[in-house]
Amino acid sequence: MTRKSESALSGRIYASSLGVALLLAAGLGVEVAQAQAIMRTPTISVPTRTPTISPSIAARVSPGVGARAAAVAPGPRAIPAIPHTITARRAPMPVLPYARYSPNLYPACTAAYRDADGECLAQPNAGGDGAGKSGRKSAGKGKGNSTPAAVALRSFANEFVAEIDGALSVAEADELARRHGLTRVASENFPLIGATFGLFRITDGRPSETVRREFAADGSVRSLQPNYRYVLQDQKSSVPTEGDPAQYALTKLRLPQAHTLAHGANVTVAVIDSGIDAHHPELAHSIADNFDALGSTEGPHVHGTGIAGVIVAHAKLMGSAPEARIIAIRAFGGTTGGAQSSSYIILRSLNYAAEHGAQIVNMSFAGPKDAVIERAIAATAARGLVLIAAAGNAGAKSPPLYPAANPNVIAVSATDQQDRLFAASNRGNYVALAAPGVDIFLPAPDGKYQMTSGTSFSAAYVSGVAALLLERNYALKPEALRMTLAKTARDLGSPGRDDLFGDGQADAFAAVTAVPADGATPVAAASGTTKREDAEKRREEPAIRAIEQPSLSSADDKSTVSQADRPANR
Repeated sequence: MTRKSESALSGRIYASSLGVALLLAAGLGVEVAQAQAIMRTPTISVPTRTPTISPSIAARVSPGVGARAAAVAPGPRAIPAIPHTITARRAPMPVLPYARYSPNLYPACTAAYRDADGECLAQPNAGGDGAGKSGRKSAGKGKGNSTPAAVALRSFANEFVAEIDGALSVAEADELARRHGLTRVASENFPLIGATFGLFRITDGRPSETVRREFAADGSVRSLQPNYRYVLQDQKSSVPTEGDPAQYALTKLRLPQAHTLAHGANVTVAVIDSGIDAHHPELAHSIADNFDALGSTEGPHVHGTGIAGVIVAHAKLMGSAPEARIIAIRAFGGTTGGAQSSSYIILRSLNYAAEHGAQIVNMSFAGPKDAVIERAIAATAARGLVLIAAAGNAGAKSPPLYPAANPNVIAVSATDQQDRLFAASNRGNYVALAAPGVDIFLPAPDGKYQMTSGTSFSAAYVSGVAALLLERNYALKPEALRMTLAKTARDLGSPGRDDLFGDGQADAFAAVTAVPADGATPVAAASGTTKREDAEKRREEPAIRAIEQPSLSSADDKSTVSQADRPANR
């Protein structure tokens, strides 16, 4: 009995121990499974597609593409909320605000999060395709009722551009600012639009909407708007490389044939961009004038140097107008990566171009619709300058970007070596032409070369072709020049005009041969800019009248340019 009892007791102890061991093993097994799951299927936190910008670090994403970087968590943990606003933190400057690095901000919200005018309403749709819940519920009722996120995205925080009474002295303008808790950053008279504008910044921490209402009600303030943000339109910034690669764009545009007739001599192109390396061999003796609208001391930048190279390169590479003269206007700051500018700086730049003899203005940047810049562009066009801009790199779902969407501007989309539309290129009825803009070989600062893509470079190619036409006929009016480019363009895509390529890919040789040579083209002034004193006199000559109003052969012709070519009312 004693043995049986001991045996039974031992059995119960063994069973109990075995149960405990199994329970412990099961517990440990669960923990191991969880760890393996974490390692094999990491918890991923996807940030909002609205990029957060560091004021001191160059952008590391491609402009035109929303931020998609994923942060991998080592284990379950609380993930901090990602803010939907971008607070622009800017170091004070004695004269003008510093323009900081940035990716392209404008494709950050999808179609479902835009109002009827294409403006962002709230945070972007995470799906990226317009599906799911509408952002209008979180945006508030009423058309155009933008959230602070949308405002911060498109403009510099706590800054206003105001038209003020031109009779105010500097001291009076400062007093005007102090009355409303503002600091006058800068102000000046702009002859281009016959008005005085100032850049003002909130300094007392009050809400910008409250300050805006009070400041706009002041009798010395004629108009008031945010200081909008503009970004350059290059799609990727690769490290500059040495070399002399083939330029497929020359063949696509038939530039070698066109250069047998014109090289852009005595034509001045204002390039509103980032800093240009005037000492690069490709640009030697081509920079006729420099203006730094930022008041900075920065060196040259890859974007501005590349844009100038597209137009006037003449060493290892060949630009579209190698003998044209460049007015280098620095409006975008930064020495590496992307760069930004603002409404006030763009206004200064357009004013300088118009006041210093430019005949063509290249604008390879994009931003929102801007009342001040629209006014400046209208005044610039009224002076007879040809305005050309990048259509934008925001993709198929983007609303129209400006200044390209302005009716006075020739908007250019980008194509690749196979004549396909650049995937990031904007579409729309405001697109006038297409030109090569993918994998373009260009000069870069410090005597180097780069390969890059974007509608920026497509616009620059067309600016050079426009210079060839003006060399052929100096009195050619902007609208006649635009129609000539449209009628001679090579049809791409679906037959006829479309929203991808406009009237087609520019054909430099066909355009130049369509313009009768004008032997009275004046020689450029010694200062490097081209005078226009005798333009009005020669505009009345019969031959010139004929080219200014070219006949349109057929209403069905793709090259026929009509009111349909202008952007619809938006």
